Amino acid sequence: MIIRPKLHWFRLLFVWRGSVLPQLLPRLMLILALSIVAIFLHDHMRNYPVGLGTPPFALVGIALAVFLGFRNSASYERWWEGRRLWGTLAITARSLTRQALTLPSPRQAAHTREFIAALGGFAHALRHQLRGTDACDDLAPRLPPDLHARVMAARFRPATILLWHGEWVAARSREGAIDGYALLAFEHNLNALSEVIGGCERLANTPLPFSYSVMIHRTVYLFCALLPFGLVDGAGLLTPLFALLLAYAFMALEAIAAQIEDPFGMEENDLALNSMCETLEIALHDMAADTAFERAPKPPSRASDYLLD
Repeated sequence: MIIRPKLHWFRLLFVWRGSVLPQLLPRLMLILALSIVAIFLHDHMRNYPVGLGTPPFALVGIALAVFLGFRNSASYERWWEGRRLWGTLAITARSLTRQALTLPSPRQAAHTREFIAALGGFAHALRHQLRGTDACDDLAPRLPPDLHARVMAARFRPATILLWHGEWVAARSREGAIDGYALLAFEHNLNALSEVIGGCERLANTPLPFSYSVMIHRTVYLFCALLPFGLVDGAGLLTPLFALLLAYAFMALEAIAAQIEDPFGMEENDLALNSMCETLEIALHDMAADTAFERAPKPPSRASDYLLD
């Protein structure tokens, strides 16, 4: 995710990093070539065979804009729901840390440190599961050796870590370190983390219907490819300018929707899960006054943009 200060309107016209323009350049060059072909045919052929005119494109363009609006709304809703789920994870982890620090008896301090470190491991395990990456290196320093081996042997690692947290709470209850009311409070927050896992898996495993995405993709590119031949009668030599402007608008909307449809990916506009995990761990260890925790370096000043992954 790109983090940058609010830019002046003129500078915003030339922003490159974080926009979809780099990936659209080859496609826009194709539209430019088609525009030149349309001008050449229009000027050098006695009976120009492709005089489409602008009315068909006006009608199709309006309908296409409506479909793209729905497509972008659906994709942004998925992106925002993913952000809300990770916000819930952070809130719940802080609540569990507060409960682990205050509800058990003081003699449980060593067990509490393991509990808090494993909450950080839970966030990293969920991040790796959603992105399909290897969690071994991130989990090894955060989990006890026996738990680490158990988690790496499991298929659904965040759920296994959450199961261990439930076992930790049950063990403290059997020892008499927490009473029944505290047990219910722990269970409520552990259930909330389970709902976060389920919500994230639902988003990651259920993309928008493929046929719907393909239909919009094909329509956008067919529309943009034919556009120069409809504009050339009225626009003349300015056909490339207007064709590129309209093609950029439609292609960019479609590309942005495709990019943010999966909020847990690693593209520039996806959620910054690495930074969210690190920030959460810093907060948890600060609550525990754990001076041994190695904090990540602070990000650069917001005076310049920087990338969070």
